[in-house]
Amino acid sequence: MLVSYVSYWKARYNWRGEEMPRQPRLDIPGLVHHVMVRGIVGRDIFRDDGDRGAFLTRLIDGVGRPGGPQLYAWALMPNHLRLLLRSGEGRLSPMMRRLMTGHAVTYNLRYMRQGHLFQNRYKSIVVEEETYVLELVRYILTYQRPRSAERPQSSKGAISRSSWIRTATCLS
Repeated sequence: MLVSYVSYWKARYNWRGEEMPRQPRLDIPGLVHHVMVRGIVGRDIFRDDGDRGAFLTRLIDGVGRPGGPQLYAWALMPNHLRLLLRSGEGRLSPMMRRLMTGHAVTYNLRYMRQGHLFQNRYKSIVVEEETYVLELVRYILTYQRPRSAERPQSSKGAISRSSWIRTATCLS
C-alpha cells in the first residue's frame, strides 16, 4: 500500500511539492477498468430505487451498444458507485460522460437542485492481472451483503447483480 501511495504522490507532485496537471487517462480499447464515482462532499447520488433504476437504464443502454464495454460487476451505494468493465471498441470516457451527465441532469431536475452532483470526474484504475479482476469482482459484490449479522441495514441501498458477471471472460 505504501508503494502505491508513493507512486501516486510522485505522479501528482513535482520535486518541489507543487501540484502538477493531472495525467491523461489510459483509455485503450480492451482494457479492464475499475471505475469509481463519488458524490460531492460525500452526499447521496442515489436517494431511492427510482434514481437507481434510471441510472441502471442508462448504464444498460451504454453497455448494450454495439462495440460497447462489457460489464463484469457493479454496485450502487447511496453516495458512490463502482463498476468493473472492459472497454469495447471505442473509448470508455464518452460512455461515462453520457452516463454521469445524464444522471446528474435527471437527479437535479427530480429534486429541484442545481450544481454539481459528483465530486470529480470518475476515477478509473486499469486492472492488469486476472487474479486482481477476480478479487475486484468479489470486493464489489460484498456491497450487496450486510457487513455484520447485528447490523443488516449497513448495506441498505446497495444494489448489485452477480448474474452479470462473465467469469469465463474474466478467466480467458
